[in-house]
Parts: sequence; structure tokens; C-alpha cells
Amino acid sequence: MAPADGPESGIERLHKVMARAGVASRRACEELIIAGRVTVNGATARIGDRAGPADRIEVDGAVVTWDPELVHYLVNKPRGVLSAASDDRGRRCVTDLVPAAVRVFPVGRLDADSEGLIIVTNDGELTHRLTHPSWGVDKEYLAHVEGVPSRGSLTRLRGGIELEDGKTAPALVSMPQPSMLRITIGEGRNRQIRRMCVAVGHPVLRLVRTRIGPLTDPALRPGEHRSLSADEIRRLHRAARRGD
Repeated sequence: MAPADGPESGIERLHKVMARAGVASRRACEELIIAGRVTVNGATARIGDRAGPADRIEVDGAVVTWDPELVHYLVNKPRGVLSAASDDRGRRCVTDLVPAAVRVFPVGRLDADSEGLIIVTNDGELTHRLTHPSWGVDKEYLAHVEGVPSRGSLTRLRGGIELEDGKTAPALVSMPQPSMLRITIGEGRNRQIRRMCVAVGHPVLRLVRTRIGPLTDPALRPGEHRSLSADEIRRLHRAARRGD
């Protein structure tokens, strides 16, 4: 006999599932469905539809994450901590900074000498979207560099730098104060910002990632973490979807 609808079976009215996932109140979720902004497995949803754990729910193209076993943390990685799940030499890893209830992995990398925001999760789909080069979710960095870059150096950084593994894509670059660069890139090459700055004659002294797609949190101190909200997770999916 098939299980009856309800929380125990995981199959419920769609607006209840959405509300349970933190999308909005039940009434607001009904309004989203009526407005045609919700799909289930690619089909536009209607009031009265039901959904279960195997269904893919999207709001405005962003996936609704409602698996209770999925966790999503935003971490402010301190300098010297590895962007890894473990280290055979016993060095501290970014996964040591979050609760150990489930096995999690960092999304992308920040080299050991760099600091700032990194996502740690067990959500494989979101990880793929945020790291796959075809989606190009942008990331913003503050780089304290040697010397004061000239206008010509800034122009070179903006237009793309020829590195040993190919030319970088155009970047957004500004200098909010002398020797401090704000650089936004959509690529994720190894030590890319550092290599770009060396190429224009201004090695990086300190590098801090301040934004991942739509996410930033200046109140999060080095070594601290917090869980992402349902809205932040949807915004990350939406940012990655722009490259579809």
C-alpha cells in the first residue's frame, strides 16, 4: 500500500513543502504558485499539487533545497587554514571550523595564505554549480599589494592577463585606496589573483575574499561560521543559473 500523504511520507501539498523549506509563509507560497513562478520537475505548478523528496522544486528558476540532511555554512577562513576536508599532516582545515555532525566539503578553494569567505556544505548539486567554469559565479577580493598600481596596471588587470595557463577573463578592478585593489572575477584558477598581480608588478601582501556571488557578511569574524538561510541558498542557485 502506498504511504498516505503527510510529513511522515514526505509527500505533502506543494505550498506546505515550500513553507517547510523556508521559502515563505504558506499563504505567500500559494501566491507564488498562482503567479506561475513555481515549477515541479520542470512543469509549472498549480494550487493543489503535491511534492515529495524525489521532486525538483524551483522558484523563479532557483532550486528549493528541502532535504533535512543537507547543511550549508558560510565560513570566514583565517590565514593558515586549509581549504580541504582533511589533511594527512594534521593541519587545520576549514571543515574543522563547522559542526561535525555530517561530512562536509569546501566549495572551491582559497589558498592557505588567503583569508575570507568560503562555503562548506554536503550539497553536491550546489557545489557543482558554484565551481563549474561554465556558470562563472563571481567572487570579490580585497588585495593589499606592494606599491601603488598605475592606471595602466589597472587597465591590464581589467582586460585580462596572459598567464602560463592562458589569458584570464576580463575582471572588475578598482583601487579604493593606495595599494588596495578590489578585484572581482568569475574564474577559479589556482592562486589566480596573486598571479595576476605579480604579472603587473605588484605582488599580493594580503588577500581576503569578501563576496561569493550574492553572499557577503562583514560581521562574520575570522574563524566564525553561520548557516545559510533558505533565501541565500536560492540566491546562490539563481546566480549560478545565469550561466545556463
